[in-house]
Amino acid sequence: MMILAASRATLAALVLAFALSAPAMAAQAINTNGSNFAIGGYDPIAYFTDGKAIRGAKTYTHEWGGKPWRFRSEANRDTFAAAPEKYAPAYGGYCAYGVAEGYKVRIDPRAFTIVDGRLYLNYSKGIKKRFDSDRPGYIAKADANWPALSRQ
Repeated sequence: MMILAASRATLAALVLAFALSAPAMAAQAINTNGSNFAIGGYDPIAYFTDGKAIRGAKTYTHEWGGKPWRFRSEANRDTFAAAPEKYAPAYGGYCAYGVAEGYKVRIDPRAFTIVDGRLYLNYSKGIKKRFDSDRPGYIAKADANWPALSRQ
C-alpha cells in the first residue's frame, strides 16, 4: 500500500513538473511578417556578415522557435543552427520600437540596427530613426514589455 501511495505521489509530481514546463517548451513568438518563414524569409546571418537585409534561398532552411528560417548559404544556415540565440533578432523579429510601445508589429527587413551584437528590426526606416534616437531607452522598454507580449 505504501509503494502504491509513493508511486501516485511520484506520478503527481511528474505531471505537475510537465505542466509547469510545457509553456517553456512551446513555440516562441516569431514574426513571419506575413509569410511562412521567420522574418519574412530574410537571412538573419547576412545582417551581421553583409550589413544588409538579404533574402534567404529555398534550399537553405533551419527550423528554430517553431518556425522555418531561410538562409542564403549552407554556411549561414550552419552558423545560425550552432547559435540561434546569438543571431535571431530581438523580440522574435517583431518591430523593436513597437515592442517598446507595447505592440507586436510587422517589420521592414531593411530597417535594422545592430546594438552590442544584437539584431533589432523595425517597422520602417522612419521608425528605425525614432528607435535610434534613444536606443538604450527603447531597448529597456522593449525588454520589459517582451515577456508579456511574447505570450500573446
